[in-house]
Amino acid sequence: MAFNGSWKVDHSENYDKFMEQMGINVMKRKLAEHDNLKLVIEQTGDKFHIKESSTFRTKDIDFTLGVPFDYSLADGTEVSGTWELEGDVLKGKFTRKDNNKVLTTTRTLVGGELVQTYNYEGVDAKRTFKKH
Repeated sequence: MAFNGSWKVDHSENYDKFMEQMGINVMKRKLAEHDNLKLVIEQTGDKFHIKESSTFRTKDIDFTLGVPFDYSLADGTEVSGTWELEGDVLKGKFTRKDNNKVLTTTRTLVGGELVQTYNYEGVDAKRTFKKH
């Protein structure tokens, strides 16, 4: 499966503005800019196991495409939603439990890099990961 592997964040675009829109305070935003996020992705059919590790935490996430699940963001924000695979793009749609606003995210492979985009309340951000 194309997403399988170990990925480390290389650079981010507009991530601070996105986090600000999400309501994350300035101290947490400054720390998150240097979180050294690593993703280990294992896909088997429509099931995914992802291990996220960063400066702040290590978290294992298991989900099946199209099946709703609950997830806690690094800042503690609780969301519920699904991932879908459309062509070669993983699309996530998550609803915040505290205000019912929607966070959308995509993961796609571009030139051997994993590009993750985010959109919340009109603010877009992008994080690019390199395989390692």
